[in-house]
Amino acid sequence: MKLTEGEILQTYVVDQVELPIQTERRLEALGLTLGSSVTVMNKKKHGAVIIKIRGTRFAVGKYIGDHIQVRKGA
Repeated sequence: MKLTEGEILQTYVVDQVELPIQTERRLEALGLTLGSSVTVMNKKKHGAVIIKIRGTRFAVGKYIGDHIQVRKGA
């Protein structure tokens, strides 16, 4: 499922990231790597998602959220 389809306060595991290489590397530097846990903290009307990765909250836009594949995790 896409990250933007996630439910609030649920934790997911990152399976795949299909973004331009520069964006993908930037997210990896922030801690969003394959297999990492991501908690959806909030969702906005226009598709933006606020997520928590390794104790830090980030906001990602609809385009980025639609290109991150996740599955239910611990």
